[in-house]
Amino acid sequence: MNDKQSLIQELNNTHQRITSLVTTLSDDELAMPYHPGVNPPLWEIGHAAFFFEVFILKELDHVESLNPKMDDIWDSFHIDHKDRWKPGIIPSRQDTLDYVNEVYRRILARIEAKPLSQDELYLYKYAIFHQNMHIESLIWARQTMAYPKIDFGRNEEVSKVAGAETGSSSNELGDAEIPGGWYHIGMPGESEHFATEDFAFDNEKPGFDKEIESFRISRTLVSNEEFLAFVEAGGYENKDYWSWGGRKWLCTEQSYAVPPDTRLQLPRHPLYWKQEDGVWYERLFNEWRPLVGHYPVTHISYFEAEAYCNWAGRRLPTEYEWEVAALGNRKGEKTRKFPWGDTMDASRVDMDAVHMAQVSVTDYPEGESPFGCRQMLGTVWEWTSSQYLPYAGFTHDMYPFMSTLQFGYHKTTRGGSCATSSILIRGSYRQAYLPERADVFVGFRTCAL
Repeated sequence: MNDKQSLIQELNNTHQRITSLVTTLSDDELAMPYHPGVNPPLWEIGHAAFFFEVFILKELDHVESLNPKMDDIWDSFHIDHKDRWKPGIIPSRQDTLDYVNEVYRRILARIEAKPLSQDELYLYKYAIFHQNMHIESLIWARQTMAYPKIDFGRNEEVSKVAGAETGSSSNELGDAEIPGGWYHIGMPGESEHFATEDFAFDNEKPGFDKEIESFRISRTLVSNEEFLAFVEAGGYENKDYWSWGGRKWLCTEQSYAVPPDTRLQLPRHPLYWKQEDGVWYERLFNEWRPLVGHYPVTHISYFEAEAYCNWAGRRLPTEYEWEVAALGNRKGEKTRKFPWGDTMDASRVDMDAVHMAQVSVTDYPEGESPFGCRQMLGTVWEWTSSQYLPYAGFTHDMYPFMSTLQFGYHKTTRGGSCATSSILIRGSYRQAYLPERADVFVGFRTCAL
């Protein structure tokens, strides 16, 4: 996405995807009830379009607001989350789409008419990537509300290892041995954020070298069958496996699993699991399906991942260990942005809302890291043990709140998920989630003690 043609192509693709996430909802679905883990879909797409208006049309061209009365509504820092759900606050579907389409038309015309400077290319990329973040959140909103899966029209075969289709043992690949030494973490080179080939968000910069002790990490994600063993062994009932924060999460219902004003006994299993007549099921959007053992466990909070590790005699990787296992970028050597090289290849990952983590943990051998770890990009975000903190020398980018509001209170996840757009991700990409969140497409892999 470094010239006009590719930029316009991605702008068009992103616009089509984000608007279809609204146009394919019925009126009843669009009027979803309040939930702390999602936004009203109309607010979501209006906010994403407002980002283009603020940082490109207003900042660069000094144009007036398309609708000054709506500026505080679309700005996430001027409207409380609960207020976004109040009747009459958000315009109708048609009025919102009219606004989104008008912003899109103006941005498209601007790209076509004006020379493409490096600074402006950076701004366009930033706004498109921000919009793709909201595509993912609109997808997990459908999962949260048990709405039908969106079909973006991409159908491709999954690469399989022998036996994966029939449910071979998900831990057959064992651990990868990662040698100790000095490795590069974060984006390579200087922290200049106007770079085109090496675009990165501020939380990935500046890159640095770090000495890592040798460690062993699972080549695969933790599977349903592995996590089911923890469930059936009474892992949720044995408080010895749970940290203080985990025990509080189990007892207080103050999580994204259920609305905070709902009093109920939290289930002692993952969020979207249930058991009927001795058979375990998992909900994928609006369908309950028999639990497939060799698929990755999904929608797991940090506290559940932590408790599983305590039960299994394992641990979560630090985010630095995770990045080393994914990329293997040694100090002083040529770095790579993806486990296989420097160019994203979407056929090597479960991303873009195609398979939605309905793949074996041993699939995608073509996406292996240099150490043989699979699905380190895509499928599920992966919990690490690291708090989400800035790297030394951090300076915020044009949007100061992209990272800074999450520093300190969140855990770092890595790798992207099945709902993440593949244009957004690289091995250095960092995401932050509160440890109680299980509604996003998140799972984990483990390290040996």
